[in-house]
Amino acid sequence: MKGQYKRIGISGGTFDPIHYGHLIIAEEIRETMGLEKVIFIPSGNPPHKKNIKVTEAIHRYNMVKLATASNPYFEVASIEIEREGYSYTIDTLKQLKQIYGRDTTFFFITGADVIPELVTWRSFENLFTLCEFVAVLRPGFEKEFLLEKIEYYKRNYNAIIHVVDAPLIGISSTIIRKRIKQGKSIKYLVPESVEDYIRKNALYLYGFARNTHLTLK
Repeated sequence: MKGQYKRIGISGGTFDPIHYGHLIIAEEIRETMGLEKVIFIPSGNPPHKKNIKVTEAIHRYNMVKLATASNPYFEVASIEIEREGYSYTIDTLKQLKQIYGRDTTFFFITGADVIPELVTWRSFENLFTLCEFVAVLRPGFEKEFLLEKIEYYKRNYNAIIHVVDAPLIGISSTIIRKRIKQGKSIKYLVPESVEDYIRKNALYLYGFARNTHLTLK
């Protein structure tokens, strides 16, 4: 039952494609924060990427499903890709509160570099009433600047933002897409099931493949 969960992590993103870095960080946060599960939410039509081509949502959703299948603590939600128009985090959090109940605490996982940009998000002040944030601190990031921003949000909006050190993982979706276009191997950068899916659907070879007849798996 939905009501049984009290501490749920949220890992949102384009996941274009999802890779081991996403999975490692999600598992690290799950364990560190004592979360009962982590919900991966592939973005539908992200407003911050209006001028950037993003692979069709159904492909990204299917790859996330494949990548997370072996972890019983991971779940995938299609709520953003099913939503018409631009997808905003505030709408997603409100929907999740309706599904899981007001007693559930959500922990929104994001990179530390995103925290200063929260003021640009739609209804950002209301976000802090719907979830706590988990800022993933990567090696080399200026921690003092981050702590100053966190104090600002706490003082002005009663925000709760946790800082967690993440393992050094030199993988990005951009690197993976580039390697595919160059004909290079992506083995050990993504799960084997995701690698097979990319190959079978000829993703990233000639721009961004679109295949509208696919359905949610």
